[in-house]
Amino acid sequence: MVAIFTRSITDDLTSLVKQIDDQVAKNEDKKMASFVILLSNDADGDEAKLKALAEKAGIKHVPLTIFDGVAGPPNYKIAEDAEVTVLHWKGRKAVVNHAFAKGKLDKDGVKKVVESTSEILK
Repeated sequence: MVAIFTRSITDDLTSLVKQIDDQVAKNEDKKMASFVILLSNDADGDEAKLKALAEKAGIKHVPLTIFDGVAGPPNYKIAEDAEVTVLHWKGRKAVVNHAFAKGKLDKDGVKKVVESTSEILK
């Protein structure tokens, strides 16, 4: 399972979601799954942004949702200074955690996150 928590939608985030969507499609036999949660203080206003991301990137296998509140779900302990947090779970255990400060998710970060999906596919 790959969980992507984000506080904003950028081109690099869109690239990440598209590449994870492709990984999910390629690994259906291994039951790979993912979801994206936009942490928002304006859920109604941000819904259109998620729809645009899905359309622009052609997302088919990754649900896109909104959490009301930029702090995120308390049990996940999302870092306050992270713009994007990606958690990889194997079973019930988080085995990989990537956190990117505002503006720090770039092509190299996207590549690192996608490559680390191998940790949950073993």
